Amino acid sequence: MWSRWRKGGADQPVVSPEFRQELTRQILKTELIRIKALIVTTTVLAAALWCMYTYALDHVQLIWRGRLKPDYLYLILGPFIAYELVLHAVIKRRLGLDRDVPVLRRYLSALIETSLPTVALMLHIDNMGSVQALGFVTPFAYFIFIILSTLRLDFWLSTFTGAAAAVELFAMAVWYHPDAPPDIVYHLARSLIILLCGVLAGAVGVQLRRQFEASIAAATARDRVANLFGQHVSPQVVERLLAEGTSTESDIRRVAVMFVDFRSFTAQARSRTPQQVVARLDGAFAVLVEILDRHGGIVNKFLGDGFLALFGAPFETPDAARHAVEAAREMLAAMERINAGSDWPLRIGIGLHVGEVVAGTVGSPRRKEYTVIGDTVNLAARLEALNKEFNSQVLVSAGVHDALDSAVADARPLGEVSIRGYDRPMAIWQLG
Repeated sequence: MWSRWRKGGADQPVVSPEFRQELTRQILKTELIRIKALIVTTTVLAAALWCMYTYALDHVQLIWRGRLKPDYLYLILGPFIAYELVLHAVIKRRLGLDRDVPVLRRYLSALIETSLPTVALMLHIDNMGSVQALGFVTPFAYFIFIILSTLRLDFWLSTFTGAAAAVELFAMAVWYHPDAPPDIVYHLARSLIILLCGVLAGAVGVQLRRQFEASIAAATARDRVANLFGQHVSPQVVERLLAEGTSTESDIRRVAVMFVDFRSFTAQARSRTPQQVVARLDGAFAVLVEILDRHGGIVNKFLGDGFLALFGAPFETPDAARHAVEAAREMLAAMERINAGSDWPLRIGIGLHVGEVVAGTVGSPRRKEYTVIGDTVNLAARLEALNKEFNSQVLVSAGVHDALDSAVADARPLGEVSIRGYDRPMAIWQLG
């Protein structure tokens, strides 16, 4: 998600395009919520005005000095609701296209919305008088827009909303010159409080944005683990990877490497349909991978009718060799069970070696994978291939045998064996 680049001697974080795109989507979703809240609030206000004019006309006329004309207010509220509906449609379309709203349009929209109470205040002053109108409920309507501006998750946009409300309210108070006005400090103090509310709303919006960023970062980390280690990593392994962190840099690790291959599978597959071949492989892989999961191993990569598994990478496991041997034994028992009654019995060959490898991600800038490289991997592959020669199912190296000692007491020594690619014969043992 984050990469580092150096400029002028300082490291600066660079946000990945995927992270920025997902954050934009989340901000647009909160903007949709804000618009819906404004539409609902304005609709409720219009309904309340209608009820007051219908059922409490005497009180309304007393407050408005007999000058209330609801049509004036509806001429404001109606177009405002229509404007918000159009804005909602535009942002929803932008969300579908994964495109952000231009910054200038955001500020213009904030100015238009925040000016609604100002227009309403002008009508109130004309009908109620300046002193009564400025002391009535309309100035409090600015707070609705300031509070909802937090959902824009933009400090400066919320601050701008508070500033616009403060300036417009102060301008109304000064322009209309109330008959018995308090001094200028009175109106200035009220406007400063509104401005301060805008700043605080912006601070809340920043905090919400940080929480979004943290959530997206966590989701990105999970995607990163899935991309690196595939779908066959156990949930326990995933949680540990996320807790301990993973690095894309290569390092030296001591791991147990397991190669698994189905014997004579290609020859037997020739007489079956592709669907039968895939179904048989999937069924067998599902059982074997589940065993690996329980023993803390991961499938690093599938190799046709076999796979490479690791114990001790991507995180260290002190007893990796023991887990690998236990998994191998359980795999043999599992294959006997799934072969029972099957018209296509499968026989596996397993090669196990333990040692140091270079572990890390390799590949092109567009496609990378986590892998292990080194002589340990090569020897494990050679051991697996030797199962054909010895008609065995599990062969382990001297390194595995020495690491476990009594745990492989039933291992049968095969002596010093010549192995392709190696100058000197090596001691190997057969399990099972």
